[in-house]
Amino acid sequence: MTRRRLLPRPKTLRARLTLANVAFVALGLLATAAFSVMATYTVLGSEIDHTLRESQRSVSSAPVTTDALRKLCTLADILQDGKDGTDGGLSFAKAFKQDLFVVLDSDGRNSSVCENSGGAGSRIRQDLTRALPEPAALARSGKAVNVRADGTDYRVVVTRLSDGSMIVQGMRYSGLEHAVHKLLVWESAAGLALLGLLAVGSLTAARRRLSPLETMVETASAIAEGDLSRRIATARHGSSEVRELSTALNAMLQQIETALTESERATAQLRHFLADASHELRTPLASVQGYLQLYEKGMLDAGEKDRALHRVSAEALRMSRLVDELLALARLEERPALDFRPVDVCALVRDAAADLAAQQPGRPQTLLLPRDGRAVHALGDEAGLRQVIGNLLSNVRVHTPPDARLVIEVGGDESAVRLRIADSGPGLDPKDAARAFDRFFRADPERAPDTGGAGLGMAIVQAVVQAHHGTVTLDTGPGQGLTVHITLPPAGASPPAAAPVGELAAKDRAMH
Repeated sequence: MTRRRLLPRPKTLRARLTLANVAFVALGLLATAAFSVMATYTVLGSEIDHTLRESQRSVSSAPVTTDALRKLCTLADILQDGKDGTDGGLSFAKAFKQDLFVVLDSDGRNSSVCENSGGAGSRIRQDLTRALPEPAALARSGKAVNVRADGTDYRVVVTRLSDGSMIVQGMRYSGLEHAVHKLLVWESAAGLALLGLLAVGSLTAARRRLSPLETMVETASAIAEGDLSRRIATARHGSSEVRELSTALNAMLQQIETALTESERATAQLRHFLADASHELRTPLASVQGYLQLYEKGMLDAGEKDRALHRVSAEALRMSRLVDELLALARLEERPALDFRPVDVCALVRDAAADLAAQQPGRPQTLLLPRDGRAVHALGDEAGLRQVIGNLLSNVRVHTPPDARLVIEVGGDESAVRLRIADSGPGLDPKDAARAFDRFFRADPERAPDTGGAGLGMAIVQAVVQAHHGTVTLDTGPGQGLTVHITLPPAGASPPAAAPVGELAAKDRAMH
């Protein structure tokens, strides 16, 4: 069985903060009001007691008897009647600065002395006699007590005279109660006004301070609807904690957007890769299958059989090369443990240039190596770096005219080793240059059967350079040739730690 609340609980944070502030201040005001009322009551009561005791000491120190009091009361009545013609009434009581003055005999019964001058009528005297059953004990103790007579509260003291009679002196408590009541009313009114102002101010301040949170909710809703580029604006009125939260959320949103973008791009690349790989393998397989079917059916003569076998062998070699390149890329993506050691880049360049010269003797080549013949060592895997230079020179051999000039430059310092390979071929337009490192990309697909390439050479170059924590960039344009810039860590650098391939790819794309 669920418990029902007497009051509904606020749903918004602003309302809860405002309610909490008002509740705490209300408790504080209530405690302050209670303390002030008690203090006022105590102070005013102490003043009344002090006045009564001063009067009690004055009466007890003077040799006053019942006869003397009768004469004094008669004189006070005469003086009061002669002054303004009104009843003497409280004249003698006023002389003692009190509201009640009653004379009792030695047995504690009402006395006829000062009946008209003590401010006490017959009803008050009767109530007072009942409220003071033992006036003699009070006279001995000298204490002040509260009594109620004729519907009025009094604070009284009892004094014994020399002849054994007693005097009851008292002051009304109604003035004190009225003062305390008025104080309570004023404090209540001021407290309610203060709580109202606090509620309005707290609600306004909470709305202003929490407005950045509403902005965060709007941003989160926009992102949930697909706007991944939405970010949280800097809060003008927010606290330092809110600004830190906004900064942290923006950083997280940036990482999420980057991860989603990378995931979408990787998915698209995977689809393209599967389609391209299927296409690259389907063409040679179809050729091999066709020639084998012709051979099995005996539809080829002796000369055509040799040609068919030659074609089958060529297509099988092509598929083998494609599979080898795919396996190489797969191994690089798995971040294998490469054999990092100082490698002489100049020696690799001389070997690759000699191989190209053997294949194309007429191609002009220029090697820009250190003049003093010193070696330029990079920290890397020799087989991988040899494959990088070989792939780049193979592209030059296949995709540029035989008479196009080739320039290979090697240099470096303590921070990096730099390799530049530039040709004077037809170059690439910006659209093709942006996709040069994509797998199975060929700027001229129609020439693929002639060149035997599958479009994986530049992808392997990028993967190997990234595995060395280096960079590779292109500088090209239509009719301007193609220049490849590669930077590698020097031999004195620490061996690069393995990093996720996606992180390296994102870094390389950012450089492009």
